[in-house]
Amino acid sequence: MGEQQPGQRDALTELVKSVVGRGKRWSTREFATLAVDPGTGWSPSKSLLGKIINGEGYKVEPRLVSAFAVGLGLPREVVATAAHWQVIGYKQEELDAPAPATLLRHLMPACDGNSNGNVDRAPRAEAVAERWNDDENETIAE
Repeated sequence: MGEQQPGQRDALTELVKSVVGRGKRWSTREFATLAVDPGTGWSPSKSLLGKIINGEGYKVEPRLVSAFAVGLGLPREVVATAAHWQVIGYKQEELDAPAPATLLRHLMPACDGNSNGNVDRAPRAEAVAERWNDDENETIAE
């Protein structure tokens, strides 16, 4: 039997949709001004953000990942993990690494209600990430 194909999830889209759009923490205009790639100064347009929150296709590229990391207030590695999961996918055993576990803490977040742009962790995703972290610590201790 061949190797199992990696599981994919629209993780990068989910991160953005959780805080951008009508009734969310930021409008597309507000997020476009926050999400600026520090290396190039590039930021996503309102129309690109609209496509993303409407579930339309878009190209994932390094400057987009960097800009989203800044806008979301998350480490670039976590946002890059979301992009990897969305474009390439992960095998179950790869999800045990620190960056995917951290990403799971931030998927499906609720807005934290303060002005710093950070997002709260979703309780269910947090529980899964903590379980994986506990499993990893038990393995190390053995």
